Amino acid sequence: MLGLRACRGVTPAVRRQLFYAGQRVFSTEQSAPVEHRVAVVGGGAAGFYTAARVLAKTSNVGIDIFEQQIPPHGLVRYGVAPDHPEVKNCTSKFASVSLDPRVRYFGNTKVGTRVGVSDLRSAYDAVVLAYGASEDKRLHIRGEDGHKDRVGVVSARMFVAWYNGLPEAQDLHMDLESHDTVVIVGHGNVALDCARILLAPREHLARTDITHRALSALARSSIRRVEMVGRRGPLQVSFTTKELREMTKLDNVQIVCDRDLVESECASAEEFLAHKRPLRRMMDLLLKHSVCPRDARMEKQFHLRFLMSPTEVQYDNGQHVRLQTNGQHVRFQTNVLEGPPESARAVPTNTYVDVPCAMALRSVGYASTPLDGVPFDSAMRIVPNIAGRVVNDGDAERGLYVAGWLKRGPVGVIATTMQDAYRTADALIADLQSGAIGTRNSPIDNMLVQLGVDKTRVTNDDWLRVDAYEVAAGSAKGKPREKLTSVRQMLDVISGSNQ
Repeated sequence: MLGLRACRGVTPAVRRQLFYAGQRVFSTEQSAPVEHRVAVVGGGAAGFYTAARVLAKTSNVGIDIFEQQIPPHGLVRYGVAPDHPEVKNCTSKFASVSLDPRVRYFGNTKVGTRVGVSDLRSAYDAVVLAYGASEDKRLHIRGEDGHKDRVGVVSARMFVAWYNGLPEAQDLHMDLESHDTVVIVGHGNVALDCARILLAPREHLARTDITHRALSALARSSIRRVEMVGRRGPLQVSFTTKELREMTKLDNVQIVCDRDLVESECASAEEFLAHKRPLRRMMDLLLKHSVCPRDARMEKQFHLRFLMSPTEVQYDNGQHVRLQTNGQHVRFQTNVLEGPPESARAVPTNTYVDVPCAMALRSVGYASTPLDGVPFDSAMRIVPNIAGRVVNDGDAERGLYVAGWLKRGPVGVIATTMQDAYRTADALIADLQSGAIGTRNSPIDNMLVQLGVDKTRVTNDDWLRVDAYEVAAGSAKGKPREKLTSVRQMLDVISGSNQ
């Protein structure tokens, strides 16, 4: 339990949480009798929403949630931008799930290593795969993997994980000082998050749960210009108006784009935009708050560049990354785009542009990975399914389900994931009620002990200790929390050896 000195200056609500975390009884046994046992693989939004739905619709189902990280909540903790605290409000619902006596949390337990899916399927009545997308799509260009001591193109996913405190991302070298420019390949919300974090003033981030290490690095940063590059035009961007509007509100940051291109694209697609009013409003917002490159004057600049596809990363004598791209972005009339705006295709030209930078990030999509014993569509990077029921060569895999990005691909927001998880849960509940899933009555705990899961498992009570410690540490700094960024730190807090 945390010492009294760690509680000084902490609000009464946080004090109650600290007390609660220290007083709860540690137990591996569920206190409520259940008839069916379900294993959920993945402690992120998809896993917790699936569990919440099952708990709400049944009274006789016990759920064990397996998560490879010590903390639960997945990308809500490690993927949501620190200046988007409202998006993390769903964690209160997840916390209520964890406190349900029918639920057990198995943190620090990676399915696929010590315990396999086949082990879970042999013991549980049903298994739900909800482990998300832990990799990212690549650019497949020369020099992407770096040169000598240069890291090459860094995944935006890992950059986000770095400033959000994911332990395995903390050793990455983020070059924010050798040059004043960062290039981001991709026109989605994650790319905009990265750009905003790179250009935001320190005081904008100091009140968030961004890690101390990342905040210090950004305070020393030499980055004054972010080039966000996409292969198609302004009408094909993937980011939302909300994200773009946040860029317009950053102090002393100028948005720069080819306004002539934006205006001509909008003018030639009036009929299309008449049925796409959110896109029309976003283009109006972009034109209202942007300037042409020739008029850019502010010290910090966000350049939104279109019609450019990366072909190579080169390294000069100064070891700066130079991203070489093809495509012409000055005029739409050059026929760089082919086809109507809803399906426009980028056609490369023989024109090349070099953009020097300290670091290049790729943000072109997340990708799921397969697990042994589970069907996997390597082209779609999903587990094949019908309404959440996993299928193999068209036949349903009895008692095996999938939810979230692993089910439908890495698209949508948390609300999308919630609805998707509910549909999977409803399919599972229907199968339980119809008898399509039987009752195994297997000695699950004995199986997990034999596999050694009990030796490394982190319980929900353990997580509450870490959670309370982080909240207390953040409260002392005027932040929502100060995240622990190493497994060792978290285990020390759990064991009390940090005192």
